[in-house]
Amino acid sequence: MATEHLGPEQVGIARAAEIIRNGGLVAFPTETVYGLGADATRAEAVAKIYAAKDRPSFNPLIAHVENLPAAMKEGVFNETAKRLAEAFWPGPLTLVVPVAPTCTVSDLARAGLDSVGLRVPAHPLAHALLAAAARPIAAPSANRSGRVSPTAASHVLGDLDGRIDAVLDGGPTQVGVESTIVSCIHDVPRLLRPGGVPREAIEALIGRTLETASDTGGNPLAPGMLASHYAPRAQVRLGATVLQPGEAALLFGPEQPQGLGHAAAVINLSENGDLVEAAARLFSSLRALDASGASTIAVSPIPTTGLGEAINDRLERAAAER
Repeated sequence: MATEHLGPEQVGIARAAEIIRNGGLVAFPTETVYGLGADATRAEAVAKIYAAKDRPSFNPLIAHVENLPAAMKEGVFNETAKRLAEAFWPGPLTLVVPVAPTCTVSDLARAGLDSVGLRVPAHPLAHALLAAAARPIAAPSANRSGRVSPTAASHVLGDLDGRIDAVLDGGPTQVGVESTIVSCIHDVPRLLRPGGVPREAIEALIGRTLETASDTGGNPLAPGMLASHYAPRAQVRLGATVLQPGEAALLFGPEQPQGLGHAAAVINLSENGDLVEAAARLFSSLRALDASGASTIAVSPIPTTGLGEAINDRLERAAAER
């Protein structure tokens, strides 16, 4: 497909918002770098981000929102999180907070976690796009995975021309490094990634030293770090071509394993073998099969090409010894 090059005028913003609402991909400027945006509430749209970037695993994505009230619909803000948001938003700070009961950000964008990374960008075009789209926009950097983050529309097109629907051109970005990420899940805030807001400014506001991710010994919760394991209560058995009685079955494609009639529950990620559809349904399907009460989830073989690499990466983490 041809990637549309949209200008910063109202007509370009309206077109970009239309693409987002229709489940497409639009690269847009923030004050840090260009982000590759999709409707964060739709797992199928988020799956397209991973496909376009050749992203090797389903790391959690930052959900960009219009303002603090919109953010508080998606996440639970303790007093520290509120103070940080009020001080540094709009701006290059991402806050990782527990998921709110009213959260609309898809589980794929959250990588199956019970937390969500939220940011209110300061760039006027990003703000205008969020207002026009009227929904959270998931947006990692708009480049192929492992390549240099883009700070101009030409950088985006150099990496993703023909792989995304459009780029909204706002000229070069100002900060040029990604946002600072702070976890406010626990009582003590933790620095997960340094970035556009200096550590010293955050520490001055909260009146204490920030812990860092290496101090915590826990699983990372944010982009730019290793993906956290999503481990269901059930054991996960990969490459299953024969089901054992009582196992739950996670299938892919039209082929059915032997013994399917004895399964405790059955979900097919994509009956026609579409990896984008399978990626979009992965986390919700694991949760649903886990809720069946089966002690084991048997997973059919899934190709390792394209998004299959990321799907298998996540399944291997879920199947790892605990």
